[in-house]
Parts: sequence; structure tokens; C-alpha cells
Amino acid sequence: MSSRGTIRDCAGISASPTSPACTATNSPGLSSRLNPAFGEARPLALAAAAPIRTGGKSTHPGKAILAGGIAGGIEICITFPTEYVKTQLQLDERSAKPLYRGPIHCVKHTVHHHGYFGLYRGLSPLLYGSIPKAAIRFGANEFFKNKWRSRNNGALSKTGSLFCGLGAGVSEAILAVTPMETVKVKFINDQTSAKPKFKGFFHGVREIVKQQGFRGTYQGLTATIMKQGSNQAIRFFVMDSLREWYRGGDPNKYINPLITALFGGMAGAASVFGNTPLDVVKTRMQGLEAHKYKNTWDCAVKIWKHEGPRAFYKGTVPRLSRVCLDVALVFVIYDEIVKILNKAWPTN
Repeated sequence: MSSRGTIRDCAGISASPTSPACTATNSPGLSSRLNPAFGEARPLALAAAAPIRTGGKSTHPGKAILAGGIAGGIEICITFPTEYVKTQLQLDERSAKPLYRGPIHCVKHTVHHHGYFGLYRGLSPLLYGSIPKAAIRFGANEFFKNKWRSRNNGALSKTGSLFCGLGAGVSEAILAVTPMETVKVKFINDQTSAKPKFKGFFHGVREIVKQQGFRGTYQGLTATIMKQGSNQAIRFFVMDSLREWYRGGDPNKYINPLITALFGGMAGAASVFGNTPLDVVKTRMQGLEAHKYKNTWDCAVKIWKHEGPRAFYKGTVPRLSRVCLDVALVFVIYDEIVKILNKAWPTN
């Protein structure tokens, strides 16, 4: 038989034209090339399609919780002064005679009256809360990502990245951020008053619960859920997208920590411009004068009516600097800790 009349059978062995046709039954390798809906063979070019978008390698939620908690604690100790200045500017409502003329003046005023450590007043409640907050955030994000991948053949789409980030933000808002932020804002507000009544973090918590009940630690829950949900949705979406772009479809490609920091800063900046108004409303709802507002919507309406739309962007500059540094640091620290845990704690 001529080579022109020779064909290949299912296993690639020469066969005559009268040999049985290739089917999924007599060719184990062919079934993977069949259209699952119609049983039709696909061209080999389609069988070797582009790699599935995985959103990077998955991380065990337990590792994510541990690494996130450590990263959160280290990061807040570095960036707290900018958080202090941001909160002070947002609480400065005395439009007739404002106390601060801007973030630089706020720093100078605080250092002049309370020393350099004055910029760390209110750190304890934020430190106590930042560790579980970051742990819940990263743990929940990895949990939701793993669930998404398991239902989508190992793929994590951009939509999946967005929703997993949203789920992580909502989780941390309910379980950690709202009570932590409420105590932090009340503590900072109290310490800057003429006669502070809180002697320390735990004393402050006891006084808040004594006077307002546990509900007093959950003021501004709606605003916090909206803020944290949008925050993490934006940050994880931007971060995952930038990482995916940099890796070019190879989930094992190494990313230098400096590149991670750059991507983290970009993700942080995107979240600041996206939801600073929500952050302002949340801060007002958690301050000592929160009683002036009926609810989150009433707070937003009154800010717009009495202070104008620019009031929704109070504290943007210090928040931008803090968040960019915050997100850059926490992603870098988190990634490095996960690398260490992968060696000490092997998981599938």
C-alpha cells in the first residue's frame, strides 16, 4: 500500500483504510478531545488551548489566616501615624474655626502638644484588631477562591476575583473591623477632648459597653460593610489582575517583592479613590457624636447638606499615603510568610 493510502489509527499506528473508525471507545485519548455536549471531535489545535486562568497558585486557608495575621500586626505598627492623622482630619467638623489646616499642620500640632508618641495614641485597639482583621481577610479570600476554583474546573475568572475579594471584605467587616474601628475612633476622639475619660483600651471598651451595650461597638456596621466590601473587592481584583498580567499565564513565575509592593500600592490607590466617601461616613457614624445621625444614609445626607460634597473626601491625602503603603507592605509580608509556611507546613 502506498504512503498516500495509509492512514493512522487512534494510537498513531499505521492502519488500512478499512480499519474501524476512531471512537471514544477504542481510543482512550480521544475522549478528551470530544465536545462534552455533542460528542463531536475537536481539532487538535483547540485541544491545546491557552492555559486556564487560575489567578495564581492556591493557598491553604489555614496558612492564609496565619500569614495574614502576622502581616497585619507588622504593617499597622509601621503605618499607624498616617491613620491617626486621617481620623483626626475627618473628625474635625468645626468649620467655623477648624483646629487643623491640613495633614502637615495636624502632625505638627500633635507633636507639639503630645510629643512624637502622640501620633500613636489609639494604636492599641487598632493593633488588637488588625491581627484578626488581616487573618480573616486573607483566610476568607483564599477560602472563597478555592471554592470558586472547585466549581469552575480550577479556573478563577476576573469576576471570581472580584466577588472573592468582596466576600473577604464583608467577612472582615462583620467579624473584626466594625467593633475594632468603633473603639478606635471613639478612643482617638476621647483622647483629643479637653477631659479624656478612657484610661486605656480595655477601660474604654468597658465604658462603651457599659453605656451603650454591645451595640455600641457595632455602630456604622452598614457603612463598614460597604466600605470593606468595596475595598477588598477592588484591591484583590487589581492585585490578581496585575499578577496574572505579569506572570503571562504561568502561575509558577517568580514575582520580586518590589514588584509585589508596586502592584500593592496601585491596588491600594484604586481602593482609596473608589470609596473614600464611604470611609468618611463610616468614621462619622463611629465617632462620639454619632448620636446626631439616625443612620448611615442620614449621616451622608447631613454631610452633603451642611458641609458640601468636598467633605466626602476629607483625609484623602493622608489616607492615600497610608493605604498605598499599607497594602504594599501587607501583600509583600504576606507573600514572604506564605513562602516560609509552605516549607514548614506542606499541604496539597
